[in-house]
Amino acid sequence: MSWNIIFEPILPLVLILVLAVPGIAILAYSLYRRARGAPWRIAVLGVLVLALANPTIRQEDRETVPDIAVLVVDRSQSQDIGMRPQETSAALVKIRENLAREDGIETRVVTARNDPGNEEGTALFSALAQALSDVPRERIAGAILITDGEVHDVPKEAAALGFDAPVHAIIIGRKGEKDRRLHIIEAPRFGIVGEPVKLSFRVDETSAGEKPTGESAIVTLTVDGVVTATTKAAIGETATATLALQHAGPNVIEIDVEKGADELTTINNRAVVTANGIRDRLRVLLVSGEPHPGERTWRNLLKSDPSVDLVHFTILRPPEKHDGTPIDELSLITFPTSELFDEKLDQFDLIIFDRYKRRAVLPLAYFLNIVDYVENGGALLAAVGPAFASPFSIYRTPLAALLPAQPT
Repeated sequence: MSWNIIFEPILPLVLILVLAVPGIAILAYSLYRRARGAPWRIAVLGVLVLALANPTIRQEDRETVPDIAVLVVDRSQSQDIGMRPQETSAALVKIRENLAREDGIETRVVTARNDPGNEEGTALFSALAQALSDVPRERIAGAILITDGEVHDVPKEAAALGFDAPVHAIIIGRKGEKDRRLHIIEAPRFGIVGEPVKLSFRVDETSAGEKPTGESAIVTLTVDGVVTATTKAAIGETATATLALQHAGPNVIEIDVEKGADELTTINNRAVVTANGIRDRLRVLLVSGEPHPGERTWRNLLKSDPSVDLVHFTILRPPEKHDGTPIDELSLITFPTSELFDEKLDQFDLIIFDRYKRRAVLPLAYFLNIVDYVENGGALLAAVGPAFASPFSIYRTPLAALLPAQPT
């Protein structure tokens, strides 16, 4: 409880001064002339001015508001290494116990985690700003960060914090800890199958930073799980490896650096990139069934591109058809079904069925081969017509599992 005197003027302060100045001047002149009763006149003027100032005695009951101390706990992925989780928890308990013994301190604990898919890293100061968003600046006692030191949002200037209070850091870990990290500098997004592509990377070590130390580490490169190259890379220097994409489509390239002595973790010793393999020439198998005007369009379109190797067969009559045509007048060749759909199917990049319908030429086993071919990265295009909705539709084969629409 406290007492104080405040003034709440009845009239504006300027008006009170305007009224008081002439009276003061007259009283001063009376004193100069030593007029009788001048002191009483001064007292009356003082009482009048004091009454206009309206003095008030105020009784205040004040409640002490505690200052806010924020503990920011780093629970990012790097804090899950070794004994760091236990050390962090122990430090948090100890600090809270010490702050609890201080009068006028309220403790807030905020946990900062990082998203594995977020490339911005650990943001402790963002968590601190959010925790203090509802606290007046004069109530902020300070902040304590419990972290391993890997913080990626440190402000450039202290003024950016928005408060004038100390910020301390409790660093978790041991002095001299080592950890290797693999960084991909440049990786190909695509490459020609069988042709060499270059991949640039760098191996860093916490004890050395990005400065070359003369030490080296063994790096292993695998493509789709198969080891293709092993090389030595100098710590802190950019290295380049050459490898070949084995097939068309996505090729998963994995780079792995060997574990160093007394290394904390091998989680960041590995990196994976995907490169799409493309062929310099496109091998296409075009199987035409029912003759139609668009058949020549398909052939002309594919033959116009010199990078396309086209194998085209048109099935005009099934093998069991007998219409009396003399054998010596037949100029057709036998459809090499076994060679195309069993032995050499994986050599094609695209299979096109153009108005094809089941005519006892391709057994169901060959359609199963096509399904496996597509599931392993091959491409299938079905250009259909009215026969697609007939009982002889290719939808009545195992290809139904691949086709996007069902005939009605």
